[in-house]
Amino acid sequence: MTRVHLVDPATATGAAADQLAATQRTLGVTPNMARAMANSPAALKGFLGLFGALKEGVLSPAIQERIALAVAELNGCSYCLSAHTMVSRNVVKLPDEEIEAARWGTSAEPKAAAVLRLAVAITESRGRIDSDAFGAARDAGLTDEEIVETIANTVRNIFTNYVNESLDVDVEWPLVTPFAGVAR
Repeated sequence: MTRVHLVDPATATGAAADQLAATQRTLGVTPNMARAMANSPAALKGFLGLFGALKEGVLSPAIQERIALAVAELNGCSYCLSAHTMVSRNVVKLPDEEIEAARWGTSAEPKAAAVLRLAVAITESRGRIDSDAFGAARDAGLTDEEIVETIANTVRNIFTNYVNESLDVDVEWPLVTPFAGVAR
């Protein structure tokens, strides 16, 4: 059970109501994660701002979803794995093999694989990637813009993973659980 009140969009007032309405416009749904975040309208506004900005970036929606899957797997976030598996499958139309590969931090597509290696390195090192990881991104042809957006997408997903795990947000999507006991 979620550890904080899930703000109901139908009864919300003030800044919380404004941010929940913005969530509906931006995402097309008002997920439990946003309802939990609405306890701090500033936090929800910050999430929506970063989400909206990155939507306009150079990384495709399919690559952004792969990052979300890899980061959620590394952080053990069932909420985000469930949500992003659903979006990956039904919105960006990734095949099941690519969804599973992304959870392992890889892809059959070379550019996606390079981005995922970098996202995994960022997540595992808490941002302190070594020269080898950075060099591998460069060697794979990632531009400065793609590298910075990979960092931003990784951090956005770490934020949502931490919100959902810390607050134990109820999963409203078909449940996907992290791989258990499998060494990377």
